Amino acid sequence: MGMKKTLKNIHNTKVSLINSWMVVLTISIAYCLFTLAQNQWNPMAFVVIGRQYDPVHGVSGLGYDGQFAYQIAINPLEASPYLDIPAYRYQRIVYPLSARLLSLGNPIVIPWMMIVINIAGLALGTLATELILTGHGKNRWFALAFGLFTGQMLSLRLDLTEPLAFALAQWGVLFFSRRKYGWSGVLFALAALTRELTLLFPAACALSLIFHNRKWLKGAAWGLAVLAPFAAWQIVLFNWLGKWGVSSGGASATAFEWIPYHGWWGYHTDETLIFIFFSIFVLAVALIPATAGIVSGVRNLFLRRFGAGTWILLLNSLIFPFLPTSNVLNPPGLIRMVIGLVAAVVDYGALEGSSKALRFSLLWLVLLVFGEGLMAIY
Repeated sequence: MGMKKTLKNIHNTKVSLINSWMVVLTISIAYCLFTLAQNQWNPMAFVVIGRQYDPVHGVSGLGYDGQFAYQIAINPLEASPYLDIPAYRYQRIVYPLSARLLSLGNPIVIPWMMIVINIAGLALGTLATELILTGHGKNRWFALAFGLFTGQMLSLRLDLTEPLAFALAQWGVLFFSRRKYGWSGVLFALAALTRELTLLFPAACALSLIFHNRKWLKGAAWGLAVLAPFAAWQIVLFNWLGKWGVSSGGASATAFEWIPYHGWWGYHTDETLIFIFFSIFVLAVALIPATAGIVSGVRNLFLRRFGAGTWILLLNSLIFPFLPTSNVLNPPGLIRMVIGLVAAVVDYGALEGSSKALRFSLLWLVLLVFGEGLMAIY
């Protein structure tokens, strides 16, 4: 009997030698090396600076959002002239500040460190997702849906804040599920200061404390404590730059919609075929999964299932019917928004024991087939 148990432990150890986070780490490094080789080993190829914001160093018309994190990392106090909406960009301070600190302020090292941070973010975020899954008896390989989602790969390619932000959010969910609320709160607070969209995760956890655990005062106090650093930083930004950081997006962004799904069906074009192809992408990638998430979340609430997984899925799904047209019409922006939904579906599948949700999450990996074409634009 003892020998059988020993052999079983050895077998389990061998299986765990290769995990999904290792696969994500390997693919991320390989993809970055390939991209660097294609660009004369210049890390600035990941930054994509726009001539409109930096005429001296710009390589394209508008560039992409990674340029704003780079400008803040290079010159934290005086980057405003190179940002589209300074307060909005400065609110995502953790990623550029981390790159600057880890680079010891060396401008040559900073663009390299931005790549390294995002590779580490993808691997560590996938590891946290694995631990959430295995901690609730689910297959660790479902974490690939989170780590290899096209939105994550795009964020890696363009030096965006999402890999680090959602890695912090997933570690926050992990510690929350283990009732380590202090560490969870710290990680969620850092995630919010990296990408404000991640606030949906601690909000969901606070609601689960209030409704599931019946800890009304503790849940409210914990939620406010997590929100406090983000709120304090908003006050700093307002006093410094004259505007709040919170908004629906950067330059040319439209407001959130009041009418559900108007960002999609309100799209005006005389070309029916264009609208059909556009609709297939938007519906398959975002709106249908989000609607299914809303239905599942509401049904669970009616059944008085108030666990953290239910609230995480519901809150991350509820934003999609009201997304601004500027997000819906922008494929890169849309799939970046979907990263949170993918994480929410996997978290829900693990925390609430839904194998159907976990199987569904793997469908997003199909986007990898088309993702290279999207990333090749940059």
